Amino acid sequence: MTLTDDALDQMIKVAAHQLRAARGKPREALLVQCFALIRECAGRELGLRHYATQVLGARAVLNGAVAEMQTGEGKTLAITLAAGTAAMAGRRVHVITANDYLAERDAETMQGLYARLGLSCKAVIPECSNDERSDVFGADIVYASGKEVAFSFLRDRVAMGGRTGDIGLSARSYFDNTRLLLPGLQFAIVDEVDSVMIDEARTPLILSVPPPDTEIEAEATRAAHAIALQMQDGRDYRLDRLHRQIELTPKGCDRLEECAELMPERWRPAPIRQDIIRTALNAIHLHNRDEHYILRDGKVEIVDEYTGRVMPDRSWSAGLHQAVEAKEGVEITTRRVTLAQITFQRFFRRYIHVGGMTGTATEAAGEFWTVFRLPVVCIPTHKRPRRKTWRPLVFARATTKWARVAKRAGELSAQGRPVLIGTRTVAASEAASAALDAKGVTHRVLSAAQDADEAAIIADAGRAGAVTVATNMAGRGTDILLDEQARMAGGLHVIMTECHSARRIDRQLAGRAGRQGDPGSNEAILSAEDSLLTEFGSLHIRFLSRFGGRATLSALTNAQLRAERAHVRARRKLLDLDEQLAENLAFTGTPE
Repeated sequence: MTLTDDALDQMIKVAAHQLRAARGKPREALLVQCFALIRECAGRELGLRHYATQVLGARAVLNGAVAEMQTGEGKTLAITLAAGTAAMAGRRVHVITANDYLAERDAETMQGLYARLGLSCKAVIPECSNDERSDVFGADIVYASGKEVAFSFLRDRVAMGGRTGDIGLSARSYFDNTRLLLPGLQFAIVDEVDSVMIDEARTPLILSVPPPDTEIEAEATRAAHAIALQMQDGRDYRLDRLHRQIELTPKGCDRLEECAELMPERWRPAPIRQDIIRTALNAIHLHNRDEHYILRDGKVEIVDEYTGRVMPDRSWSAGLHQAVEAKEGVEITTRRVTLAQITFQRFFRRYIHVGGMTGTATEAAGEFWTVFRLPVVCIPTHKRPRRKTWRPLVFARATTKWARVAKRAGELSAQGRPVLIGTRTVAASEAASAALDAKGVTHRVLSAAQDADEAAIIADAGRAGAVTVATNMAGRGTDILLDEQARMAGGLHVIMTECHSARRIDRQLAGRAGRQGDPGSNEAILSAEDSLLTEFGSLHIRFLSRFGGRATLSALTNAQLRAERAHVRARRKLLDLDEQLAENLAFTGTPE
């Protein structure tokens, strides 16, 4: 029997009342009923009904787990089951997405469904004022990027003057009439959870203000850059690319003492001048244009390593951003003084309940458990996968690799198949584009420098014969929809042109093909000159890789494992330092 709209609305009200009465411990039968009601509402409001696999994923999230659902399985829709049930139970739900674009898109798409459940849904966008942000966070379900929620949390802590306990915050808010942005951290559902809670966890989130002596700061930065350019690797400093560290030698310290007069007086003491020179050397040797950052409108803008997206609102801390600006010869912005900071690891552990979804969690299952106590649950696919993986091709020279990539793309495009060429950096995208131009292959480029055109380019990437070059951003939260001609020709073919520093990102890129039972294929076309070997390969491995073929593939695999281990150590070290800092600041009474 089909329920009328009025009868359905009445059942929703009764279920919500029962969920609140259960006080966080609802019976399984009640959860099943809530899922069924949300599924029925989704069918009526969105024209979509949850599959059984999406129900399994949502149940895992409610259990406080990470649900690994393959790309294309509809995680965005699956999240509505968990978010709607938790919000109906009276919890304030934060749906954390990988970026602001996805937060705004998903909130707008699902708003009608949540309204039918009697719930309010809003999205946090960067342009929000503090008053608007406070109103948004007052909604039952809030979609936001991780950094927006974390920075709002830090602003509240600063506004509260260091009172971090719930009673202290409530009392200060009442007596001082201070309006908090966040009403609390109750229930978080993290979409692309490995990107948000693992990949982005290598960098602390810092709330800062400009210092008073900005001109002298800029003068010191320029002087440090000039001195660093005169120093030689091996004689004045030792460069460790694997751990991304620079150590000054005794000769280098002596040389700095001789050059101390070139620095402003405040920067002449040995520890201070050595620190600013190490930062300048770091900017010169470990941060590359079109890989770690781009120049746009005379400004240095950071490129996220894992998504390929530009982050114009972020800057490196400890003077590194200013050192990069000095290196590029652009106007040096104001170095900022830290007011408060926190890591994503410690921030997400403050939620009462956390769950998440992603297409690639297995490789990071150990870290999810040790850091967050989140188990990983693998959810089967709704339809049998039809994606085929081709044998990898490995060459000694990058020029040979790009020529083969262009040839392959041209051949498949002529057959009517869409092709996605995945790259790590803006520079690699430009190299791929040049090779395609040389072969006369029509294509479009989606990189950090063209992020404003992302939606339009992705919308066309599934057309028959389309060739798209994309950095990592094509691997997160975007759907490449095939037209019928492309599906008949064999579906999307993905070409991975470099191994990434985590196997999960390679899997994300490969997962763009063959979604939801569609045909598709993927392959890797690599070279011994790829940057992963330069950064993480040992001397012995780099020597063997010069011969190409199987030796290079083995070397790249080894370098990728070294990179993963190095990043795990970096995140662990950052968390330890963050916890130590929190303990020290707790003693002084200052925020975070």
